[in-house]
Amino acid sequence: MSDTDPELASKLQVDVPHAARMWNYWMGGKDNFQADRDAGDAVAGVYPEIAVMARQSRRFLIRAVRFLAAEAGVRQFVDVGTGLPTMENTHEVAQSVAPESRTVYVDNDPLALVHARALLTSSGAGGAVTYVDADYHDPERILAGARSVLDLREPTAVLFMGVLGYEPDLDVVRSIVDHMMGAVASGSFLVLWDGTDTSPAVVRGAEKLTESGGAPYILRSPEQLAECFAGLAPVEPGLVPITQWRPDDPGAGHIDAYGAVARKP
Repeated sequence: MSDTDPELASKLQVDVPHAARMWNYWMGGKDNFQADRDAGDAVAGVYPEIAVMARQSRRFLIRAVRFLAAEAGVRQFVDVGTGLPTMENTHEVAQSVAPESRTVYVDNDPLALVHARALLTSSGAGGAVTYVDADYHDPERILAGARSVLDLREPTAVLFMGVLGYEPDLDVVRSIVDHMMGAVASGSFLVLWDGTDTSPAVVRGAEKLTESGGAPYILRSPEQLAECFAGLAPVEPGLVPITQWRPDDPGAGHIDAYGAVARKP
């Protein structure tokens, strides 16, 4: 990784594997340290598909945001737990369809904050991009920051891209999602995916992550993830492996991660 400024360096724990940096490593990025690479390699050693999952998760985000902007007419996006910029980002996809789209990125990682300040600039006429330094366990802080650029009385897409597995209690996960969706208007959308316990190899990968010093990631069943969409109307094809949600690459195959897009009535 390139040199960091002293203020950032003081906040980074370079010797502890970090989720956002490991994900960046699996996607072929450079914003990671040796501890992240070592833990990432340990997971990949028992679950080689993790790199495919990382890339396919971003492709799912791109397809979902493009659908929301182009077909559902959504112009406001809250990307919770955005991580480090890679491939096409939420605001880029949305503004490529509708330049006036507004995006709020949410994370509390210091490296993600630096990237947000440097890279996540609005490219669309009338559009806006901002960053809220917050943890998803504090939805009121997120909503307060979002209101600085969004009108939550208008349809808004709320995105949780593979981040809620770091919360061990499903009831807490549901509470977070319900709080966020309760604050946005009718006609808003939830976009959510997470890793699933749908193969022995991915379960072993999650175990290896913890053994390597990474934050434990809770793999849930598709049925458990479906609980996060209670009361919402799923967009076809519903909750499916992320490679099967309106795929642009039919040969991508199955992946141990399920996701969906659903509309608030």
